[in-house]
Amino acid sequence: MAADSSKQFWKRSAKLPGSIQPVYGAQHPPLDPRLTKNFIKDRSKVNALPLKSKKASSFHEFARNTSDAWDIGDDEDEDFSFQTLNSKVAKATAAQVLENHSKLRVKPERTPSALNELPTNCKVIKSSSEAQLSRTSEDTCVRNPLHKQQSLPLRPIIPLVARISDQNASGAPPMTVREKTRLEKFRQLLSSHNTDLDELRKCSWPGVPREVRPVTWRLLSGYLPANMERRKLTLQRKREEYFGFIEQYYDSRNEEHHQDTYRQIHIDIPRTNPLIPLFQQPLVQEIFERILFIWAIRHPASGYVQGINDLVTPFFVVFLSEYVEEDVENFDVTNLSQDVLRSIEADSFWCMSKLLDGIQDNYTFAQPGIQKKVKALEELVSRIDEQVHNHFRKYEVEYLQFAFRWMNNLLMRELPLRCTIRLWDTYQSEPEGFSHFHLYVCAAFLIKWRKEILDEEDFQGLLMLLQNLPTIHWGNEEIGLLLAEAYRLKYMFADAPNHYRR
Repeated sequence: MAADSSKQFWKRSAKLPGSIQPVYGAQHPPLDPRLTKNFIKDRSKVNALPLKSKKASSFHEFARNTSDAWDIGDDEDEDFSFQTLNSKVAKATAAQVLENHSKLRVKPERTPSALNELPTNCKVIKSSSEAQLSRTSEDTCVRNPLHKQQSLPLRPIIPLVARISDQNASGAPPMTVREKTRLEKFRQLLSSHNTDLDELRKCSWPGVPREVRPVTWRLLSGYLPANMERRKLTLQRKREEYFGFIEQYYDSRNEEHHQDTYRQIHIDIPRTNPLIPLFQQPLVQEIFERILFIWAIRHPASGYVQGINDLVTPFFVVFLSEYVEEDVENFDVTNLSQDVLRSIEADSFWCMSKLLDGIQDNYTFAQPGIQKKVKALEELVSRIDEQVHNHFRKYEVEYLQFAFRWMNNLLMRELPLRCTIRLWDTYQSEPEGFSHFHLYVCAAFLIKWRKEILDEEDFQGLLMLLQNLPTIHWGNEEIGLLLAEAYRLKYMFADAPNHYRR
């Protein structure tokens, strides 16, 4: 009688984790061998049931319907007294999972005979991102940067999403005639007595060559003057001014009214691009802490807000590349002199400050700038792709739930850092690029995934897609197409706002 009442309790309380059951999504659930028979029987019963006709259509409904991920099957024939986790099975399963993951990540090295079979006239891929995105070893050259990286035993393998450059500096293909011509055009502009900033913006819109990007960014951000003779004195004065701020304010980080700000910065810094070794070096993290704390002290209207830490990284990488020929993401900054590090730090601070001056309402109380941009994005999408807009409304997906991060971090969490740097070439060439033009880039970015969006037919699936868009393989070509579409949208709607207002 007691056993019957126990079974009835668990039947009534099916959602409680009363027994070890297969967890949804687990590739190798650690089940006791004694339960295999019951597990197979339960699986057949579960698979025979029809799918639920009603899916969660809103966030609140999704939250209400979400419970512990235990399999709610028919436990009538199960004996609860013997359902315990077998440690040997768990260890064997864990070992199997690790082995499977290692097989997925590690590719076999080519044998010398295989290398000899490669064609001698192996053509260099014209597209810089194609060389990185090529998935088959038969179609790539020995100079493929990913293959080169794996063949070096002492260098950690950097995931593709963390690759800062489309090509390794040492493995890049020779420059085309067009690229050489563009580089020469930049050098002529930058070496003139008074640089024509309008012409520099025009040349920079489709991307800035790596060799001249640091000085170009300083000019386009307004940090350096156009006059050649004034640049050296300006750099010296601004760098001294920044380190004057360090001496004046940085010790106050331990004072009570600044402790919360510094503590939040100290927490956020290690989370900045965690896959890239460069940003995990203590010296780099100290530089970022100083930059962010001084900026927060000098801008009390907003102070430090999570997300601003991401905005330092493109500037730091670009200015570091001025002194580094090899892969930046693996470079040990302790090899640089103190004067060089101070110059990189000060330049990163001033250029980030110039950027934030144009979008500071994104980070003031209640972040009104972001609220307005998200609303404008919703109105724009409703005009340019009503089907996608209605699809969001059908499943009660709010634009703020996914686009807030797009505006707060300027798409930096959605794109690899190499793509962000290319994107910022254009942003700095556009008037109000980080505020106004960014809206149209976000709209083009959203519509880029319209097929995938329309294929998702529930709230959870849509949010998972929009927060994890598959851009890991993107390079300069994809960013170029995105920017072209954004420019088309801006040309159609920017000067006629009533076109996207209902």
